Amino acid sequence: MKVKILSEVEIRQSVTLDEQSIEVVEEGFSRLEDSEVHLPPIMMVEVPEHRGEVDVKSAHIQGYDSFAVKIASGFFENAEKGLPTGSGMMVLISAETGFPQAVLLDNAYLTNLRTGAAGAVAASYLAPEEINQAGVIGSGVQARFQIKALREVRDFDKLAVYSRNSDHVDEYAREMGKELECEIVKAQNPEQIVENSDFVVTTTPAKEPYLKGEWLHPGLHITAMGSDTETKQELFPDVFSNSDYTVCDRKSQCFRLGELHYAREAGILTEDDEITELGEITSGRKPGRTSPEQTTVCDLTGVGVQDTVIASLAYQQAVERDLGLEVEF
Repeated sequence: MKVKILSEVEIRQSVTLDEQSIEVVEEGFSRLEDSEVHLPPIMMVEVPEHRGEVDVKSAHIQGYDSFAVKIASGFFENAEKGLPTGSGMMVLISAETGFPQAVLLDNAYLTNLRTGAAGAVAASYLAPEEINQAGVIGSGVQARFQIKALREVRDFDKLAVYSRNSDHVDEYAREMGKELECEIVKAQNPEQIVENSDFVVTTTPAKEPYLKGEWLHPGLHITAMGSDTETKQELFPDVFSNSDYTVCDRKSQCFRLGELHYAREAGILTEDDEITELGEITSGRKPGRTSPEQTTVCDLTGVGVQDTVIASLAYQQAVERDLGLEVEF
C-alpha cells in the first residue's frame, strides 16, 4: 500500500484561500448541521511551562472516502526564538479500510487556511453589506488570514489594526496595505477599533478579556476566533448581552472552550438560550443578518469538519497536479 506525502510547498500549490476553499468549508458546516458528520471531542495537551498546547481534531463526513486527523500546536514563546507560534500536520485516513492515505506536512498552513475560510463564511452571512472600516485586533498569522478572507466576501477601503506589539503592527500595516491596496489605520487601543469599525475580528491568544460590551454599536459584527481553549478569553461576557444575534460554530464546543463559556459563568447565557450554529445558517434553517442595524457576534473555536474538508480538497488538487512523494506503507 502506498501513502502520499505532501510538503507545505506542494500543499500551498494545491489549495489557497479562495472561493473554492470557502465553499467546501461552508459545505462542511451544512453537513454538520444535517447530522452527516461524526465529530469527536477535541483532545488537547497543554504545555504550560512553554505557553504551549497541542490539539488533535478530526471528523468523518458520510460519503467521504477519507477523513483527516489533525495535530496542531501553538507555542506562544516561539516568537522570542525566531520561530512561528503554530505548526502541525494532517493525516488522511481511508474511511473504507482505516489505512493512511496521505500525510500532509502543512506546518499549520491548512489550519490557518480553513480558519480563515470559516471567518469568510461567518462574514458572508453576518457582516454588514457595506463596510466603511474593517478592524482587526492582533497582528499575527490569523490577523492576516481573517482579513484576506473578509476581502473575499466584502469590499472595504480602510482597515484599522491594533496589537500590543508596535513593531508587529508596523510590519502588518506595510504588508497588508500593499496586498489589499487599502488605507491602514494603526489604532491606539481596542476601543478605537470597535467603536469606529463596522466589522471587527479578534485574533489573539489573550488570557484576559479586553473587548467590552459597552463599545458595541448598531450594525457592528464581531468575529471572535482567538479563544479556543478553556484558558483563553478576548471578550468580556457583557458583549453577548449587548448583541442582538449570537452565532457560533458548535455550541457544545464553544460552551466548553470558547467565549460562550465565560458568558455562561457570568450568568449571561445558558445552553438553552437562542444561540445559532453557523451550520444552521449555511443550511438555510436560520437567517444570517436580518437588518443593517443589527449587532452580531460569532464565536469560532474551529471544528474537525473543517479539517477534513480542507485536507480532502488539498489532497484531490495535489493528485490532479501529480504532486507529492508516494512511499510504501
